[in-house]
Amino acid sequence: MGLYNHAQWLKDAVFYEIYPQSFYDANGDGIGDIQGIIKKLDYVKSLGCNAIWLNPCYDSPFKDAGYDVRDYKRVAARYGTNEDLQQLFSEAHTRGMRILLDLVPGHTSEEHEWFKESSRAEKNEFSKRYIWTDSAFSGYSMPFIGGETERDATYILNFFKCQPALNYGFVHRDRAWQSSPDSKEAAETRAAMVDVMRFWLSLGADGFRVDMADSLVKNDDNNGEGSLGKDNTIRAWQEMLGTIKEEYPQAAFVSEWGRPRQALAAGFDMDFYLSWRWDGNPNGYARLARDVDNALDSNPEHDHSYFSARGGGSICPFLDDYCPQYESTCDQGYFSFITCNHDTSRMAPRLDERERRVAFGMLLTMPGVPFVYYGDEIGMKYRDIPTKEGGYARTGTRTPMQWDETKNLGFSTAAKSKLYLPVEVRADGRTCANSRKQAVESGEIPTVSAQINCEDSFLSWVRALIELRHSRASLQADASWRVLYAPVDGRGFAYERCAKSSEGESDAERSIVVMNPGVNAEAVPFEALANLTQEAVENPLLKIGEVLSCGNSLKLGAQSFAIFNLPL
Repeated sequence: MGLYNHAQWLKDAVFYEIYPQSFYDANGDGIGDIQGIIKKLDYVKSLGCNAIWLNPCYDSPFKDAGYDVRDYKRVAARYGTNEDLQQLFSEAHTRGMRILLDLVPGHTSEEHEWFKESSRAEKNEFSKRYIWTDSAFSGYSMPFIGGETERDATYILNFFKCQPALNYGFVHRDRAWQSSPDSKEAAETRAAMVDVMRFWLSLGADGFRVDMADSLVKNDDNNGEGSLGKDNTIRAWQEMLGTIKEEYPQAAFVSEWGRPRQALAAGFDMDFYLSWRWDGNPNGYARLARDVDNALDSNPEHDHSYFSARGGGSICPFLDDYCPQYESTCDQGYFSFITCNHDTSRMAPRLDERERRVAFGMLLTMPGVPFVYYGDEIGMKYRDIPTKEGGYARTGTRTPMQWDETKNLGFSTAAKSKLYLPVEVRADGRTCANSRKQAVESGEIPTVSAQINCEDSFLSWVRALIELRHSRASLQADASWRVLYAPVDGRGFAYERCAKSSEGESDAERSIVVMNPGVNAEAVPFEALANLTQEAVENPLLKIGEVLSCGNSLKLGAQSFAIFNLPL
């Protein structure tokens, strides 16, 4: 499979994304920390998640919540120490779990030592580590900053003002100061990033999620007929990942790229299926899970995604986008579904609980390696709150984890004013202990404690889905997938997953997944459902809503979902 052999443990992996400053505060200073994550590892394992993606925990001035790295090899003091992170690796491994760190390879903070040296007027080994023009008075079509250093030049930015772009070269060069991707300075930047990865892998990390992995080499979009696009960025990653995987063959890498043909060709094991609107067109994931004009819009009335009971339409627009990408890459690596992440709005309150049950049912039974964002398993809600550390509209997705009905919903013992972000309060704004307890008990404010022992809770549904995925090879990452039923003018959807025998010559296990997120019942002809038997229908592996035999059809009630075992 793919350019490199993939880590074997990915086949059965279910990831849990943790935003460290918002997960659990162990020392009472109002900010989540690594010791807090260690204390909650058993909870993460109890979900069935056997791997964690940890958002940046490196030293940083936090002008972009840690995506502005000041020191790649040092844990930020507010989270703990390098020794704490090593302890997290060890504790996770003891539990059979893996940890991916977040690598930010395209830029650093302006406070990084590399940039300080690069900013000097006198030439040194870091002078070309970043992208500089040849005059403080010369701009460029890319965002740039000038007049803030002693160097007679402007520097190119990647995103925010605080994030100078590292130099991986330019493909199409029209200025003397632009380096080739094959230049000495571009090679040195790649070597420096390999050194960072090697450092953390040697201490026990299991791999990396890579931030904006497609944005390294500049002017790398148009590479001629027959090209995948991003050819030079692909080659850069092939070199870097090739080196690392020779040394750490069980390390895993997932890219924030959104184009699996490119990302998997570059050597990544996984690429995220993102909801962003690429090339001016809505992509399949947006049509599936968050079809709104703004990816951070949480208004249910604005949502026309497939999982929206009243606003959604057919599954076909999703399939038109997903199927070609899956079919062209399924033997190369994994196209990963996310429930949400730190850059997009949560499903709640845009989708209600029944809608989210159907959504999670599909997301956790599709091919590839799924990622669950912290708090999504209990239905935490996106809220429009003031920006924090460059979060802007994304800030409402990064609020503290809601553990129980105690002070600060169990996130921290700190005073309310010291919290990294405010915890959720009642709709009427009341925050006293009795009022908070009532809101938790009623479900207005979802918490782990209120749901963990309740068989009918959303948390229990998520755990059941993950448990079933682990127990059935036909629901795991490598099992094949094919559409059985997807009408243009209906809401129903059915697909088959098959796991091959160890010899690979015959099916060892088959599952069928059916759903109807709409408000009206639909009938699916049995002839479309791959020999689904009456016995299987009467004994679903998991089910919500009404799913039953009706003559020659399978009746899918409103907002229904089911998984069946298929006879071989």
